[in-house]
Amino acid sequence: MVGHLESPVPVASRLPVVLQEDEFLQRFVAAFDDLLAPVFLTLDSLAAYFDPALAPPDFLEWLCGWVGIEPDDSWSVDRRREIVASAVEVHRWRGTVRGVQRAVELVVDGAVTATDSGGTAWSPAPGADLPGDAEPSLRIVLHVPDAAAVDVRRVERVIAGVKAAHVPHVLEIEEVAT
Repeated sequence: MVGHLESPVPVASRLPVVLQEDEFLQRFVAAFDDLLAPVFLTLDSLAAYFDPALAPPDFLEWLCGWVGIEPDDSWSVDRRREIVASAVEVHRWRGTVRGVQRAVELVVDGAVTATDSGGTAWSPAPGADLPGDAEPSLRIVLHVPDAAAVDVRRVERVIAGVKAAHVPHVLEIEEVAT
């Protein structure tokens, strides 16, 4: 029980008028108000729990699971909020270069460049060369100030989670001066 909370919906006011005159009954149902006040107040603010910008940190962990993100202990609360808030965008572009690039940008401190082979298996003009490379491939380049600080296994898991399953990828890390 949380003390000193007033119920936004007192039970006594919901009783029929005849019963509202009974003093004992008024005191009796006041106990229900004490019990239900935290429930009503939680339900009134429930939308804030599902907003990554407002959710309490422990609930944010739960939201990570809802959107298919495995949280890393090294991420700050602000980084987790950004990643959860961007999950819809990443899932929308899943399997595309844009989706891979955005997902990796969220977990790496630095710039990310992602390119694919652009290949297709057909051409609009008979006998013409196929655009790109017929073999699918994906190249992700991380431009970071410290290559040793990059958790390559985590980045590889993120890439594997958002790229098309049949497309092989290469991850390159380039150190850039800050």
